Amino acid sequence: MNKPITLNSHALCPYVQRIAIALLEKGVAHERRVVDLGNKPQWFLDISPLGRTPVLTVGDAALFESTAILEYLEETQSNPLHPTDPVARARHRAWMVFSAEVLDTIAGFYSARDAMTFEAKTAALRRHFALLEDHLSAGPWFSGAGFSLVDVVFAPVFRYFDVFHEIDRFGFFDGLTKVQAWSLLLAARPSVQDAVSKDYNALLRAFLLRRDSVLAARMTASGAA
Repeated sequence: MNKPITLNSHALCPYVQRIAIALLEKGVAHERRVVDLGNKPQWFLDISPLGRTPVLTVGDAALFESTAILEYLEETQSNPLHPTDPVARARHRAWMVFSAEVLDTIAGFYSARDAMTFEAKTAALRRHFALLEDHLSAGPWFSGAGFSLVDVVFAPVFRYFDVFHEIDRFGFFDGLTKVQAWSLLLAARPSVQDAVSKDYNALLRAFLLRRDSVLAARMTASGAA
């Protein structure tokens, strides 16, 4: 008998989205439980050593940290999302690490409280995507015809920009035709769409507005609030 699987999540967490997409791609039956990270219940602290999402419970076992969870799903579930070749698999893992660096830069972008930091993070994001443009395959996915874990982890990255582009034109993807095409394909994939609630964009806008940041001020000025 299969052990019940629950994804303990937060509505906006990009690392939760990674797990949700992988579970959907693999056709794994699971439940999803949303956690208020501003008021963490004791049951969640008991299963999350770091006090953050995602946590995947499999029966009585609790797994934390998205990369470890993704690897667990690769080892235990069907429909593999890693390439079989060890060299290609290692390279994919390296790009997955890079996706976390991009997410860190995004957090710095929307949290920046002064113009200098804001412009520095904007420029850093442009450099990140220019680097991706140079290493993307001819498509449709990161490394060609097969949808992989690299695609899984970058889908939540691109989701932010649906809202960012409503605020102002930052030119993040200007001239990057492969990145633009990749981001649109990811956005249209059913597993990516179903990884978040229908009100995700509204929740993200509200989250951004609550920050004392340059971006929040631009949202108010542009009417994108």
